[in-house]
Amino acid sequence: MSQLTFSQLPYQRPDCAELTSRSHALVERITSANTSEEVLSCVDAWNALRISTYTMASLAEVKFTQNVADEQAKAEKLFFDENGPTITELDIAVSQALLASPYRQAIDERFGSLFLTRLKNSTLTFDPSIKEIIVQESELCTRYNEITASAKIDVDGQTYNLSTIQRLVIDPDAGLRKRAYSAMGAFLLDNAPELDEIFDKLVKLRAKKAAQLGYASYTDFRYIEFGRVDYTAADVEKFRNQVLEHVVPLAAKLRQAQAQRLGMTSMTAADEKLQFIDGNPVASGDHDWIVERASRMYSELSPETNEFFQLMLSSDLMDLKSRDNKATGGYCTSFSAYGLPFIFANFNRTTHDIEVLTHEAGHAFQAYRSRNLPVPEYFWPTAEACEIHSMGMEFLTWPWMNLFFEDQTEKFKFYHLQGALLFLPYGCAVDHFQHWIYANPDATPLERNAQWREMEKMYLPWRNPEGFPASEQGRIWQFQRHIYEMPFYYIDYALAQTCALHYWKWSEKDRDAAFSSYLSICDVGGSKPFLGIVETGSLTSPFSDGCLRDIVDYSYSVLRDRHPDFMMGN
Repeated sequence: MSQLTFSQLPYQRPDCAELTSRSHALVERITSANTSEEVLSCVDAWNALRISTYTMASLAEVKFTQNVADEQAKAEKLFFDENGPTITELDIAVSQALLASPYRQAIDERFGSLFLTRLKNSTLTFDPSIKEIIVQESELCTRYNEITASAKIDVDGQTYNLSTIQRLVIDPDAGLRKRAYSAMGAFLLDNAPELDEIFDKLVKLRAKKAAQLGYASYTDFRYIEFGRVDYTAADVEKFRNQVLEHVVPLAAKLRQAQAQRLGMTSMTAADEKLQFIDGNPVASGDHDWIVERASRMYSELSPETNEFFQLMLSSDLMDLKSRDNKATGGYCTSFSAYGLPFIFANFNRTTHDIEVLTHEAGHAFQAYRSRNLPVPEYFWPTAEACEIHSMGMEFLTWPWMNLFFEDQTEKFKFYHLQGALLFLPYGCAVDHFQHWIYANPDATPLERNAQWREMEKMYLPWRNPEGFPASEQGRIWQFQRHIYEMPFYYIDYALAQTCALHYWKWSEKDRDAAFSSYLSICDVGGSKPFLGIVETGSLTSPFSDGCLRDIVDYSYSVLRDRHPDFMMGN
């Protein structure tokens, strides 16, 4: 089956009546079992049932995001939106039976203690009383996707979507950047009433869901739902404070150097994405050219990555070209029944084309390496650990960046390393903003926008929104899909970026050892929690005192010492 191409993967909408019957039968078998072997066989049968169902859900999601205007794809997406809570309810019933089984020790010995922990947490974040809320959440997120994916933004007589317009906001022509950024802002303002309404409903639904399950706040609920078993919101706050203390001042210096490179005394919000007056580094070829060179890169990186990438090519498991009605952004998913990952992206002839390819390939490589672990809970780790694989891959492929950027390679490395540092304050701003949102679920849209401006002043003090109404109003956060669809996800990028920077530093001294560590954390999948994965890879916890200061100071010194012309004396 693994040799099937993506278009050949069979899709069949699950039969809810059959799922219900088989799940109830499993519960009965577990509760009446007289031996541990019988319970373990039930777990195996349940895993097979879940893997089949989850695979169909992934296929439906991918086909919808490939074309949000496809009515058939939308209907299948809607099926899972509407029936997902019922499927979850069936899984919870099996989980509860396993948790109550007198043979828990045998389950623990066979699958590991984290499996039972994951099952217990799943029972703490679901109850049949919230099924309708979950359906409404999914419908609202689908509508947000439709709005952003169908954007048609006119600039100088040409029409762009939210992916293709990114070429204009990095154009060396300051006037064009301003017109493009203004047009993007106008899109937000034109859709402001519905975007505000969608998010307001989402926040209130999520607060209601948490309250119905007995949580003091949605934040508490979401930390458990996200599987954060070895750190707390207080640890995350400590990390954000370290970013404020150690990263924001250095990031401000980087922005000052950027303004000097661009010949400006100060930048506006429209200028932030352009790093060099002659243009950001861009891959020298088109989609096919990039993929061909990526194949060479992964063949040389290791035998393991070569095997993986050849599978991605031969089975057509990448959709990278931007087009109308395709959802924005990039992601990786997997079709577990076939042992296949899938990469979705939107190439737009910017530097990001290479970054998103290596980033999502990191996710896909991990999913491929852990595809045979014994339970679905282990196919993927929790989100912050997942992002180590993606961001780590971005840095571990540095020796091959000349294949894509040729004489702009050093320029790219500066751009990429600097971008990692500049991201940390933004990632923390998004996280802090979300903590405020769910601590104040009754805030108005205007109050939320005002709070986002406060976050920018705190974490991004260089940002100048003057002259751009959407920015002045604090609406730019509405482009950040995660805030609508995946609340509290974004800090995971910042935590993982810290670990990825450690991989970069390590690989500069001993690339073989760094890659060996990376391979080890891919192979454990989700069988360990975040800090356990960090320990497996011999990385330093982002929550440890001094971790962030040390790696950020080292990274900044490399930028300053290796690229003095770019840093302009900072």
